[in-house]
Amino acid sequence: MELVLILLTVGGLILAPLLGLMSTGLLAGQVYEKKTDELYAADAGVEDAVWKIDNQVDEVKYLYCGGGNHSWSYPEPGDPAFKVNNKSVAVTITWVNNLTYRVESIATGNASGTNVTAYITGKSMYGDYSGIMNHILTSPGEIDVANKVILAYPEGADPYPEYPDPWPEIWELEDFYGGQVEDGTRYYSNTVIDIGGVNTTVGPLYVRGTLEILNSSNTPATLTLNGTVYATGDTLIGVNGKDMTLSVDRQTIFVSSNTTGNQKALVLGGKCILKGPGVIIAIGDIEFKPKSQAGEEQGGGPVFVMSVIGTTTVQPSGHVYGAIAGYVEVNVQQGEKPTIEYPQGGFEGEGLNFLMGVQKLVYSVATWQVSGA
Repeated sequence: MELVLILLTVGGLILAPLLGLMSTGLLAGQVYEKKTDELYAADAGVEDAVWKIDNQVDEVKYLYCGGGNHSWSYPEPGDPAFKVNNKSVAVTITWVNNLTYRVESIATGNASGTNVTAYITGKSMYGDYSGIMNHILTSPGEIDVANKVILAYPEGADPYPEYPDPWPEIWELEDFYGGQVEDGTRYYSNTVIDIGGVNTTVGPLYVRGTLEILNSSNTPATLTLNGTVYATGDTLIGVNGKDMTLSVDRQTIFVSSNTTGNQKALVLGGKCILKGPGVIIAIGDIEFKPKSQAGEEQGGGPVFVMSVIGTTTVQPSGHVYGAIAGYVEVNVQQGEKPTIEYPQGGFEGEGLNFLMGVQKLVYSVATWQVSGA
């Protein structure tokens, strides 16, 4: 009995402080939860700003060209509230320089707030491979040229330079050209494009599978590119059918197939006249044997042909105006003396669709600081 009385007495003494402590802990937990919700909400505002900067939405594009007004705050008056975790989020993006933005994200609710300030910096996603176009023939390895081929290039230039600079990565090309066909026509199976004697325009175009381009009619016709053509499978152009002209028109044909050996990733055959300026690239082997001419010095422009990991085999029946890259092999058919001519002024000013200079910036958080609002 005495033990029971002792326990009741002790329990009575500690019960009130214990309940007070529990109450304080619950209140503190609620405060911590509220601040955590605010922090997550403010961080979500920063992530939203990074997305807007990375995608260069119109409001971000105008920040560096406005009349001294280099900040944009949202949501703007009258716009729906930006809510995260039941907290209101207000974001301000300020242009610092071409590679840096300052982002302030404030999350508020229940008479408190959390402020996250971050600096967002950009870096080039792709390398600059313009040096590959500086020579008539460029290769990371072997170059084999038949004696009968006439190479015309500026005096003092080296037709077979040792090329120590970086070579494009496959993922860079696939990402770069893949982004150009996201909103274009898409085919998800092996595809044949027959222009049938009618001048035709295509592009942007994505083909998941093999691609063949031909003219089945006796009437010569021209296929003109109005955007990038991207094919994942082996591609034939002007191999079958009748005569045709392919006008690349400053666009690109990109074949992501890595086929090498007897089968080719890309064949541009003897039924096709190639009109520049423009770019033709395949990951695997290329067989390049256009009819009569490829590229034009007058009225057109040069062409750039490149195999990334394979051999670019050139077998022209006439004049090629431009440059060739890859593990290059140039041979000739019996009795022919073809010419490959490099543009006197190079490719500068041609506006070719290739990885030259900064093509895309990718932005990420460089610094991140939290404070009370």
